[in-house]
Amino acid sequence: MPKQKSHKGLLKRIKITARGKVKFKRSCGGHLMSGKSAKRRRRISHSAIMSNVMAKHVKTRLSLPTRTEK
Repeated sequence: MPKQKSHKGLLKRIKITARGKVKFKRSCGGHLMSGKSAKRRRRISHSAIMSNVMAKHVKTRLSLPTRTEK
């Protein structure tokens, strides 16, 4: 049976940190910023860390070993 391929589209959108957390860029930051509040624009401009449950699913799609945190 062949090896599982990693999801290339997902690889371009996330970064795995040194401690194994999944870092991603928030959505809705492309255009139409005038209709959004300053607080919302600040939140969108920064990247975020994915929750442990979602990170587990992402690592499965990337064929990476999932690490259990203590």
